[in-house]
Amino acid sequence: MEETKDQTPSMSPVEEEVELSHTDKLVGIFTEPAKTYSKMSEFPPKTSDWIIPLIVAIVFAILSNIIMMSNPVIKSAILEKQMAQVEKQFDEMVKNGQMTEQQKEERLESIREGQGGAIALIGTIIGIPFAFFIMFFIVSGVFYLLIKFALKGEGTYKSAMSAYGLAYYIIVVQIIVMVILAFTMNRFFQSVSIADILNIDKSNFGGFLLGKADIFSIWFYAVIGIGFAKMFKSPSVTKYVVMVFAVWLGFSIVFFFIGKSIPFLRAFAGA
Repeated sequence: MEETKDQTPSMSPVEEEVELSHTDKLVGIFTEPAKTYSKMSEFPPKTSDWIIPLIVAIVFAILSNIIMMSNPVIKSAILEKQMAQVEKQFDEMVKNGQMTEQQKEERLESIREGQGGAIALIGTIIGIPFAFFIMFFIVSGVFYLLIKFALKGEGTYKSAMSAYGLAYYIIVVQIIVMVILAFTMNRFFQSVSIADILNIDKSNFGGFLLGKADIFSIWFYAVIGIGFAKMFKSPSVTKYVVMVFAVWLGFSIVFFFIGKSIPFLRAFAGA
């Protein structure tokens, strides 16, 4: 009688690569960003790679604003600073004949009444997600075009979105630290830069540069550079990191000087 042959299928000498879960990617972005992005590049980019961290960052940004505004000292300082900027703009309009002194006072009073109430809260809840998403798609697009045509990278717009979006978990940590500093120092924080910590005016160029000296922003953009290099399968990480920092600082400087003439665009200098 013949022996029964073993029907167990033979194992392949090379194990099939397993795709990382989103939790693995979250942890990896802090511990091993290069290795994490390398593994991600072996699979098609997922929408969850960028939309989940972006939504988490938006939620933390909204909560941080609400929490900081709950402190009466911080709230008062913010409102006074905002009113001083608005009044300065209105003074220019009065000087140029665009409104009368009486109209200026009426509009200032109207703004004061609306500050800090339900309207301001609704503005925060609607404005922050809108700003985050608009900036995310624009910045991702700019980086993608530079990578595709200047650096000849191999990848898609979705690859750029995944590399850029996953790093938003670093922004979440930055926001948490900002809230801690705000309550420790009784001041509103827009970043964790030297300028913000030392309360240096960022309207002049020296203060603007110190506003860029933020360990979390530097970490964020360095990780993005690594992510782009890995997602677009480049052997050189350095040129991608240099490109990312050049774009960040270059655009910030341009918008800083444009913002001198067009105050609305001044916010982009802090991007």
